Amino acid sequence: LEIFSEKENVSKLDYAMDSLKRAMKWDEDKFGLEYDLDLYNVVAVNDFNMGAMENKGLNVFNTAYVLADPRTATDVDYERVEAVIGHEYFHNWTGNRVTCRDWFQLTLKEGLTVFRDQQFSGDMGSQAVKRIEDVKGLRGRQFAEDAGPLAHPIRPESYISMDNFYTATVYSKGAEIIRMYNTILSPKGFRKGMDLYFQRHDGTGVTCDDFLAAMADANNVDLDQFGLWYSTKGTPTVTYETIYNEEHRTLSISFTQSSQSATPLHIPISVGLLDKVTGDEVKPTTVLDLKMKTQTFEFPDLDGDVVPSILRGFSAPIKLIPVSGEENESELAFLAKFDTDGFNKWEAGQKLFTSLIFQHMNGGVDEKTTEFVMDAFQRTLEDKEASDFSIQAYSLTLPGESTLAELVDIVDPTAIRKARGTVKVAIARKFRDLISQRYDELTESVQSMGSNFSTDSVSVGRRRLRNALLDYLCAIRATEDEQISAATVASKHFDEATGMTDKMSALTALASMDGEGSSARDKALQTFYDDADGDALVINKWFTVQALADLPDVLERVKALTQHPDFTMSNPNRCRSLLSAFTMNAAPFHDTSGSGYEFLGDSIAELDKLNPQISSRMAGSLVRWRKYDEQRARLMKDQLSKLVATNDISDDLFEVVSRGLQE
Repeated sequence: LEIFSEKENVSKLDYAMDSLKRAMKWDEDKFGLEYDLDLYNVVAVNDFNMGAMENKGLNVFNTAYVLADPRTATDVDYERVEAVIGHEYFHNWTGNRVTCRDWFQLTLKEGLTVFRDQQFSGDMGSQAVKRIEDVKGLRGRQFAEDAGPLAHPIRPESYISMDNFYTATVYSKGAEIIRMYNTILSPKGFRKGMDLYFQRHDGTGVTCDDFLAAMADANNVDLDQFGLWYSTKGTPTVTYETIYNEEHRTLSISFTQSSQSATPLHIPISVGLLDKVTGDEVKPTTVLDLKMKTQTFEFPDLDGDVVPSILRGFSAPIKLIPVSGEENESELAFLAKFDTDGFNKWEAGQKLFTSLIFQHMNGGVDEKTTEFVMDAFQRTLEDKEASDFSIQAYSLTLPGESTLAELVDIVDPTAIRKARGTVKVAIARKFRDLISQRYDELTESVQSMGSNFSTDSVSVGRRRLRNALLDYLCAIRATEDEQISAATVASKHFDEATGMTDKMSALTALASMDGEGSSARDKALQTFYDDADGDALVINKWFTVQALADLPDVLERVKALTQHPDFTMSNPNRCRSLLSAFTMNAAPFHDTSGSGYEFLGDSIAELDKLNPQISSRMAGSLVRWRKYDEQRARLMKDQLSKLVATNDISDDLFEVVSRGLQE
């Protein structure tokens, strides 16, 4: 096993090598797959459009997915290195030994291999934590893609430039379709299908239909209806209604599905039942196969009323909505307290947060919702017996702006940011003493480790929880004294950080400080830049943290940074670190003046001459104009029209902007 990089980066290759060994061992144990050559090479390069490529015997990697040490890489960077190293290795069988007959089958290798790397990462850490992270990413990116003009099935029907179909749909939704095989057939049945797939097709180029046939034949089941997922674009919606019949001691759950498929999809819905009085689980996870437009399932012989936990583990990539359209918040509070499914326990809390945020946004706050949210937050914060710090951290963290944006018909990014910030500050003020106490306990625990750095799940979770609490402490900045206090705690966190995870968490908090905190912000940014000493990946972080800052003049700051000596359009990572990051800073990017759109449009036009793959991906930020009010939509379309009329526009960019302009 050999990994190559530029000379100055060789000291940062150890974790990638360890990850490769773990991936090889895991694939042998999980799927009985061994590597078939005597040599395996990985080379890391600074200038690379993609994440990595699985070239047989010589994987080519972006440095961002290979290089890691405590001084330069966050915990998320470490997780990403492990996942992508694993992903490209797993391609040896699902991509190289068995490959795609044609480009339309891209999800055959990518969806399957993403699922494999997700399972690998979960086994190396926590499956529940990994599932939460994956679903957050799916909802934030792929659901948005499904709802826009670039929506396509996981097996596209046509393309101008295939580069444009290395998408969240082909990869992430493709992985969800593979996960559904695993859910429907069970892990044992899935393994039988994989074994038959390799037995039949090793050394050949095949189609998605061949994979489905292997799964069906190995398990002697009919999966023809399930195959509709491959040709159906958009995110299906499933509504549900539950009725408990006390006389017959039976719970009925009725589901109704709607999608862009002409006939019903086969949707696996994992369900468990909890006793409504004790909270005990009375029916462990059971997979319900929804195959009709409307279908009712019954759970007989119950000893009393129950609360159902529906779509456990996010068993299908759907939107699940009560038939009434209104969530039962008392049941959500119950599930947030008692659910035995890690994902649904987290999900229940997130739905309560979401309800309160939207109430603030719409100007009518329900005291009961506030009470549910505060109770759930306090219970999670005070739980010292929790087995997973990461789950705690995620349970305390509010839904992100992109997640919230997917839940409304017309997005107002400024209103979402304001409402989310109001809830965050209210929680921080109510529990300031408790948050500070828990933060201090975790700080003491982290400091007791000294310079001993570990990427084990406990250490990562401890840092994640402590940094989530720092975020709350730094949210209280209404007065000058509070601004000074927030800057002081963040600066101390920054100065005492023993690794990049804690340093970036503090810098992120400081980057959005103004008023009395502005001098601490500027000092930390300069210190971070100086300490980077020219390290490319660390400098990328420096650009990104400023592009994402919540400051009134952030666009002017980003424009100024494009003139910085370290910024260049010619390096994909550097370009993304500033320009793509700014598009994710929703409130300023979508400012009603249109200045954010104009800046991006001009940048894309310039970039297209250098790198059409990157320019076309950035244009994706302008094509979702239908999700915004009339003024914003018109301004976004103006930039798309300007781009499509550009002389010598690349095929990559033309395909995206022309489709984006379609009414």
